[in-house]
Amino acid sequence: MAVIPQKLRDQVEEADRHCCCYCQTSEVNSGIPMTCDHIVPLSKGGANSFENVCLACRTCNEFKSDLTTATDPLTDESVPLFDPRKQKWSDHFEWSADGIRVQGLTTTGRAMVLALRMNNPVIVAARSRWVASGWHPPVE
Repeated sequence: MAVIPQKLRDQVEEADRHCCCYCQTSEVNSGIPMTCDHIVPLSKGGANSFENVCLACRTCNEFKSDLTTATDPLTDESVPLFDPRKQKWSDHFEWSADGIRVQGLTTTGRAMVLALRMNNPVIVAARSRWVASGWHPPVE
């Protein structure tokens, strides 16, 4: 596991608003500490740089692992994963009407939601509690 220099981690945390760049859940509402994820894994040629590091909740980071592609469940097409440094979240994802589930809008979005299990029971339960208390999902 690569060590992320504190200066880079601070820059990433500020830029990513202390939220997971994938499922948009914050540490505050999930209770799950944020980790730094290499968008392109170091093992696949990625760099230890701001352009290649983002915040991810532990769940998204673990399921993403060293993946760079995933399969869209509708088209069965293998597509590149979402890159939060190069792509806009709202172009690929949206919140369900109740604000509890992330929904994929594109092949990349659908593949990412499935591969990272962005609506796993633990995160959905956390979002449900927070929505009930007045929390609203972040809007990009």
